[in-house]
Amino acid sequence: MIESFLVDIGLENRLWLLAAVAVIVAVSGLIGIIFYKLIFPIFLKLFHWLPSNLDARVLSASRWPLTFGVVVLGVYLSVTLLLDLTPSQINFINSVSNMLGIIIGVWLVATVSSAGFGWYIEAVAPHTESKLADRLLPLFRRVVVAVVYALGGLLVLDQLNINISPLIAGLGLGGLAVALALQPTLSNLFAGTYVITEGVVTTGDYIELESGVAGYVLDVSWRSTRLRTWHNNLVVVPNARFAETIITNYQAPVPEVNVFLTCGVSYDSDLRRVRCICQEVMDELLEHDANAVKEYGGWFGFDSFGESNVNFWLFVQARNRLASFELRTTLMQNLHQRLREEGIVINYPVRTLQFPKEWGPEGGLALERRTPLDGTTENIPCAESPADSPDPVST
Repeated sequence: MIESFLVDIGLENRLWLLAAVAVIVAVSGLIGIIFYKLIFPIFLKLFHWLPSNLDARVLSASRWPLTFGVVVLGVYLSVTLLLDLTPSQINFINSVSNMLGIIIGVWLVATVSSAGFGWYIEAVAPHTESKLADRLLPLFRRVVVAVVYALGGLLVLDQLNINISPLIAGLGLGGLAVALALQPTLSNLFAGTYVITEGVVTTGDYIELESGVAGYVLDVSWRSTRLRTWHNNLVVVPNARFAETIITNYQAPVPEVNVFLTCGVSYDSDLRRVRCICQEVMDELLEHDANAVKEYGGWFGFDSFGESNVNFWLFVQARNRLASFELRTTLMQNLHQRLREEGIVINYPVRTLQFPKEWGPEGGLALERRTPLDGTTENIPCAESPADSPDPVST
């Protein structure tokens, strides 16, 4: 097999060239080790004085590709300059060198790109307010590296005189088939990109979906969004559905939540006094309750004349969603206690019924008309109303 290989490249009678090439490779390898161990650290030290460590990281990532590049270059120059080769041998060496150059170049671009993305994710992204980079850049990093290696593979195949046009066409058809098969997954992926880039929902927010599902956001991934409900259960919502539903974010645009409380007092109450009492209750709550936002203040207003009470509302603001429940409870307790102390009544539902006069005692007997089965009519006296029955009747 070795002899046939030597015949193909024209070295069947010159085995001594193999020994020469071996020596050249050994010397080039020694030069590569010197470059890796001695020369390259000098370059790294020269870049340490710069304020950013991006250049140092990129240079460190390119250490192995550049070392192999030095070795390949040394072998190529030594073989082509020191040895007397035929044109066929030179063509063969050029083809091998081009292929190795493409491989080293692809390796260098992939490692440098990955190092650049890694530097931004670790050094810059944590200091920005947006969490977009934390979500998108790791995915872009993988995609860029994969694309670089894929293009490098195609270039290597082309260098080996393999027609890559059918391969590209086959990859296109295969990609279409895979896209159709993975349509739900891709739909969730692109919807996840939309959810992350919009920045409407972040980890820790309390949200409620249109379907009634509510809870705290645990994580927004590329495929799904996970919520923790009040029952301490995990709800996984696919991003394709999450992106299309109506979402109420209780912690945006600010964490503060407004507490709106409605109440009502009897029509016999002094409404001016009611207003003063409500304002005093809110002022005391804002002064001593840590859950309330004092700067926002308390607001009062009469709303409507109801069936049983004169309705009004109180309006304060809590520091967050959890504090709003405690603040509402304290406000209701204090208001109810104060109204009882002042003798102001909150009526139960009361309805007054107005009857016609003939239903009262002064109207005599009311006649109820009935129709028998034979079609004739007759008047039947109804039960007489009690003499002491009030008119109107209140229930």
